[in-house]
Amino acid sequence: MQKADAAVLGAGIVGLSAALHLQARGRDVVLIDRHAAPGRETSFGNAGLIERSSIFPYFFPHSASKLIRYAFNLAPEAHYHLSALPTIFPWLWRYFCESGPSGAARSFAAFKPLIEQCLAEHGPLAVAAGAQDLFRPSGWLKIFHLSSTFDVGAREAEKLKGFGLSVDILTTRELLNREPHLTPPCGALHFLDTASVIDPAALSQAYLDLFLSRGGRFMAGDARTLEQDMRGWRLKTTQEQLFVNDAVVALGPWSDYVYRPLSYRIPLGVKRGYHMHYAPDKDRQIFHPILDADHGFLLAPMARGVRLTTGAEFADRDAPSTPVQIDRCEPLARQLAPLGDRIDQTPWMGARPCLPDMLPVIGPAPAHKGLWFNFGHAHHGLTLGPVTGRLLAELMTGENPFIDPRPYRADRF
Repeated sequence: MQKADAAVLGAGIVGLSAALHLQARGRDVVLIDRHAAPGRETSFGNAGLIERSSIFPYFFPHSASKLIRYAFNLAPEAHYHLSALPTIFPWLWRYFCESGPSGAARSFAAFKPLIEQCLAEHGPLAVAAGAQDLFRPSGWLKIFHLSSTFDVGAREAEKLKGFGLSVDILTTRELLNREPHLTPPCGALHFLDTASVIDPAALSQAYLDLFLSRGGRFMAGDARTLEQDMRGWRLKTTQEQLFVNDAVVALGPWSDYVYRPLSYRIPLGVKRGYHMHYAPDKDRQIFHPILDADHGFLLAPMARGVRLTTGAEFADRDAPSTPVQIDRCEPLARQLAPLGDRIDQTPWMGARPCLPDMLPVIGPAPAHKGLWFNFGHAHHGLTLGPVTGRLLAELMTGENPFIDPRPYRADRF
């Protein structure tokens, strides 16, 4: 039997960050994942944004026109499986309710201090891991095809400026000075406080290499074998049994594999999403991540090509892939920007782990000593991994936490 102070279950960016922060505080940490490499699930397929400017969580729209489009599966940014509605509707209803005025205000107040630290926490890890070349400080563009939506976006940008964020409101001509190869839309917003990552999988690997170089251990294992005993927690790995004092659940959309058998009823849902890579045109490129606000897709220049990422699909987590949003958005993306042939054989699919209030669960399990939760980062796992890793490590080691942890407690529902 091997022993350690703590096991972190899940080697996505959230688990990697928690492991690094615990390690930096003198803990002997083992990182456990079912894959032989880190960041193979949700952390693999995101848009690559460290989204400092997203101080507002992704709330459920309350606009009647949008709800009608969603109900009839007419909006490219959202899609749902009719067969899954009996299962997912209770969660969707809670999400809708939490996105009302009072719930949105609570979520904003809790979300903002996490977002404000995202770049500050990624920076030292990237330097220590030698991963600075994976980051681009170019910000991202939100484009609009309709003057009506552009006007709404411009008002939102002015509101963000009131929180100290840098946002340029661009006319068509100003946008084309920054992205000359786009088909001209009506206008755009340029969010300047954000960094982007050109290869999220490579960043996960760099953070794992840093963890290993500092004496950490990485093992393959099944989190569902976790068991409590009188002294701590036991877990089966492919090598042998592991005993730890503390266990951290950082399994993203699969966190219920651990907490549900222990009788926790945390309302974790998923928003599935897809991506596809396209060969870049060497003479006609895009230089920033670009969100098409009117059509609900994002294009990001990556090391492997241009990545098209979709909005949300509401379905059972483990249902077969249905990448209809890729097929809907690809023609629109080709009208907007130069895209070559598809590179991926099939669209990649992942699942974003979401709580109804769009806040993660961070902190101790209420009824089990030595069990800790760090999951539910929704659209912002890459953004918030190092921030929430720090907060969790501070709680686990008895430090004074840098922000109030109560909004993220497991029993808030």
